[in-house]
Amino acid sequence: MVEFSKDWIHWKWFTIETLEKFEWANAISFLGLNLIPILLVLVPLLLLLRWLISWRKKQKLEVALPSDYLKASYLSYLRFIPPLFLLLAVELFLVALARPQLTNEKVEQWSEGIDIMLVLDISESMQIQDFTPNRLEAAKRVAKEFIEGRIQDRIGLVIFSGEAISYAPLTTDYDLLNNLIDDIDFNMIDKGGTAIGSALAVGTNRMRDSEAKSKVLILLSDGENTAGTIDPTTAANLAYAYGIKMYTIGVGKEGKVPFGTDMFGRTRYIEQSLDETALREIAKTGQGEYFRATNDKALEMIFKRIDEYEKAEIKENRFKDTKDFYPIYLLYGIVFLLIWLLLKNTFMSNILVD
Repeated sequence: MVEFSKDWIHWKWFTIETLEKFEWANAISFLGLNLIPILLVLVPLLLLLRWLISWRKKQKLEVALPSDYLKASYLSYLRFIPPLFLLLAVELFLVALARPQLTNEKVEQWSEGIDIMLVLDISESMQIQDFTPNRLEAAKRVAKEFIEGRIQDRIGLVIFSGEAISYAPLTTDYDLLNNLIDDIDFNMIDKGGTAIGSALAVGTNRMRDSEAKSKVLILLSDGENTAGTIDPTTAANLAYAYGIKMYTIGVGKEGKVPFGTDMFGRTRYIEQSLDETALREIAKTGQGEYFRATNDKALEMIFKRIDEYEKAEIKENRFKDTKDFYPIYLLYGIVFLLIWLLLKNTFMSNILVD
């Protein structure tokens, strides 16, 4: 595609900054520019040689002239102006022949997409501080990192404690999801407990009409099912019936773990255990995998592994819009060539003769 700029009469076309931006389709043409310095030296030598030959063969007459007539005139230097315009014209023709271009490449990426539902436990026990600064905040941070690694996958959010609520529908608006995750806190659900079965049911309800090639549910919890009206096994079977693959993550250490401070500001410890049976059964039913995270690093690695497991094939289209700017330099070359032709027929070219 040839691009002829309307503002071609501008000094910017000859700046180093502009020339460095160009891609050169026929860069070999620049070899001609390397010959110009050689010509600048060779041509004067040839002219000098010609003058010497003509001077030796030329008939010499003794002519007496007043000394005033023998003084050099600065007007004689005007004879160098026409060749200068010819030289500029040749250089510009070589630049135009190199075809300066600017290419704007646009890359479009897409995938068939995966629907992913993140089901996050926000019960009171998620305040335990065996993660930094606690289990919930660590889960929120890793969930955001997981979202950032997706391309065109729809992601939804379910939060639960004593009951479950659909916090965000399946969407590709990742900025919205990150903002919603930042706003999650322990006061969003008043009812205490851990309703794992209800959380699975709500997530399944959000995904049952999905037409995605792959549907994935990631459940993160630190406790056993203690609330809700739906048994986790029943909810898992229902999810599997809708083609949903399930991963479960059990978070927390066994034994004494830090949980807040007492009235004297000292760290308080409580005894903690995790019933992994239900989480393992859910993952097995959903043809997924169960993971155990006992610290921040382990939790990050688990989400990275799930991210690798559930990757859709990413395809891309590349569009190149190439614009040629050689007409600008060609036009300048023609202008300088015309100026040379005009000056060639003036007194400048014949000043030593006239």
